[in-house]
Amino acid sequence: MGERGESDEGPGSAVPELIDVVREAGVTITWADGHVSRFGLEGLRMACQCAQCRGLRQEGQAAWPRPGSPDTLRIESAEKVGNWGLNFEWNDGHGTGIYTWDTLRSWCPCEACER
Repeated sequence: MGERGESDEGPGSAVPELIDVVREAGVTITWADGHVSRFGLEGLRMACQCAQCRGLRQEGQAAWPRPGSPDTLRIESAEKVGNWGLNFEWNDGHGTGIYTWDTLRSWCPCEACER
């Protein structure tokens, strides 16, 4: 996750139909075309797109866990950011990253998308 580029379908092509956030487990997105993407908590947190987390990764450091992070990761809240994507507030106090729909779709870890 986070290594692949943006969706090949072009900006705005990834439209979520249903978003299911299970705070202790992860996020499932059913897209308008019927495809379903499931994301685990750790993968989402480690691939946070905010400037701070990107900077840490560029320096060879992990975005999560950080010193003082809780042992168990949890989403405290999730909010849609307009028609653009999702923002999560994590139990480690982090909450500035926005996960765009196109990026999430391009990160889909399912077997069909991995091809």
